[in-house]
Amino acid sequence: MAGCEAAYQLAKRGVSVNLYEMKPAKKSPAHKSDMFAELVCSNSFKADRVNSAAGLLKEEMRNLDSILLKAAKKARVPAGGALAVDRDIFSKIVTDEIKSNKNINVINKEITSINQFEITVIATGPLTSDALADRINEIFGDSLSFFDAAAPIVDFKSVDMSKAFFESRYGKGDKTDYLNCPMNKEEYEVFYEALVNAERAPINDFDVRDPKVYEGCMPIEVMAQRGHDTIRFGPMKPVGLTDPNTGHRPWAVLQLRKENSSGTMYNLVGFQTNLKFPEQKRVFGLIPALKNAEFVRYGVMHRNTFLNSPKVLNNDFSVKSYPNLFFAGQITGVEGYMESASSGIIAGINAYRRLNGEDTVLLPETTMLGSLSRYIADDTVKDFQPMGANFGILPELINRPRDKKERGQAYADRSLSDLKIYLESVRL
Repeated sequence: MAGCEAAYQLAKRGVSVNLYEMKPAKKSPAHKSDMFAELVCSNSFKADRVNSAAGLLKEEMRNLDSILLKAAKKARVPAGGALAVDRDIFSKIVTDEIKSNKNINVINKEITSINQFEITVIATGPLTSDALADRINEIFGDSLSFFDAAAPIVDFKSVDMSKAFFESRYGKGDKTDYLNCPMNKEEYEVFYEALVNAERAPINDFDVRDPKVYEGCMPIEVMAQRGHDTIRFGPMKPVGLTDPNTGHRPWAVLQLRKENSSGTMYNLVGFQTNLKFPEQKRVFGLIPALKNAEFVRYGVMHRNTFLNSPKVLNNDFSVKSYPNLFFAGQITGVEGYMESASSGIIAGINAYRRLNGEDTVLLPETTMLGSLSRYIADDTVKDFQPMGANFGILPELINRPRDKKERGQAYADRSLSDLKIYLESVRL
């Protein structure tokens, strides 16, 4: 999906593009179709209303002439407020558009090597072939992950600070490094029972084909099943902490760690999980400080090839050490169909500008696209994991509405206004 967007952005500007696609000769374990832009999971691109994070991202993409959203409009099927498509019609439209473009030369061949000095966009999706993954690791020094085991992330503003406190264990480090969510024994008992009995999401066979990988990122619910107090001596250990509300050490503690440099998002430390999304909200909401928490990203576990992008990439999707080489799509650490496609748009535009000796562009940080671009290159992010569109990555509103829909509309109004001004000032 990102590769199609990047190729289209270059081709529409008159550049002759070689687009390499290893299908149909070779497919990843997730792919079945011979067509481009294959939807391997859901046929939904999430909410379409502009006051949602997903809807705002799509509106920004429309402003940048997304080929996939034009195809989605033609292939749309009823799905309430979501943008969903007939997956076969959608893929056929994209495939026909790409193959009929006079500036795009499609070459059906697996790429196993990289010329770091030729202007190139690598957009290999979440399951990069083994040979190319090996080459990427060889060039960038073991910078690829092969299993996406992400803990949930919450909006800091939604944490109940009357039931949480900042402190590092034994007073080591900066006091604000960790936000602690304590529980007494009764609260822990209720939480524990809910956790071990919660409903889990299915995992594909190819997701866990390496048991060592799966063991290394064990879900919190699996760890809990090993014993009633296992997680109290693991991710939820209370040692070295004193709850200022009681003056005593808590029975158990969930620690939250700052996810971005602005501190608008915090991740649940050690809480990699494979629970279904509604179950995550229900079970983790039993922790008193998170009772009304807004989750900007739920935990996920699946096979996923992605870069340690803060180490490797600039925020224009170019490689720090090789400015003619760009990455796009899920391999960069963006999560989701449209997020992947949007990164392809930016990588394609910037590859064109590099080709013409122009400065690359970065959209305003108030836009979803601009903030996603910055997030994947934010070197203050520790233990980098993929991120999808959410309002938590945007700069805080000056006057933040309490109502969630009004807040979303305020984010959208600011973004689209700033994007319009930016596009008028920069020739893209």
